[in-house]
Amino acid sequence: MNRKVLVLNQDFSPISVCTVQRAFLLTYLKKTELVEAANGYKLNSVSRSFPMPSVIRLTRYVNIPYKGVALTRLNVFKRDNFSCQYCGTDRDLTLDHVLPRSRGGRSLWNNLVTACKRCNARKGDNTPDEAGTPLRIKPFRPNYVMFLRDFSGFHCDEWKPYLNGRKI
Repeated sequence: MNRKVLVLNQDFSPISVCTVQRAFLLTYLKKTELVEAANGYKLNSVSRSFPMPSVIRLTRYVNIPYKGVALTRLNVFKRDNFSCQYCGTDRDLTLDHVLPRSRGGRSLWNNLVTACKRCNARKGDNTPDEAGTPLRIKPFRPNYVMFLRDFSGFHCDEWKPYLNGRKI
């Protein structure tokens, strides 16, 4: 049971992803309500059967300040689909600064890409244009909903209406 559950605020805006066990407990304690059940899946106890949650909604609105995606090594790898942005391989991955740090490049979403060690060494202290190694995709800063939808590692049809636009 490694499924994930999308957690919505009271206004149906996505705020996080949790495990099925946590979602069931929150629903059982009346802190959330079941919005969408996972098709065909049930949670069974000794005497009862419950629908397995896929999308739950908080019963009270929670004011959440800016919800952004943390700039971490793993999140950059997820954004870049765990592949080198120069040659496409998925082996020996590391991070590369598009504009090298020695030339004023900073560790920002739009300056970091996933690169294999070979391409990173070949590029060296140059920009991709100078090294003749063009980027496959221009680096970007993912927003939170995009990150939940595309990079959470779990895709579920029941989530689509809530991540692509509000469903009320």
